[in-house]
Amino acid sequence: MPVEIKELVIKAEFGHPQEEATASVEPVDTTVRQEELIEECVRQVLEILERKRER
Repeated sequence: MPVEIKELVIKAEFGHPQEEATASVEPVDTTVRQEELIEECVRQVLEILERKRER
């Protein structure tokens, strides 16, 4: 039996609370983080391609 959603309520707050949260975070080398992100993306793409090839 399908479920029908008649109302969807989304609440969002806009402002500058991010400044407070980032003030306590230690600075991280962005180039290292970018390289890690790229490596993870490449790894996941290669896994997907491998799975498709196995089929």
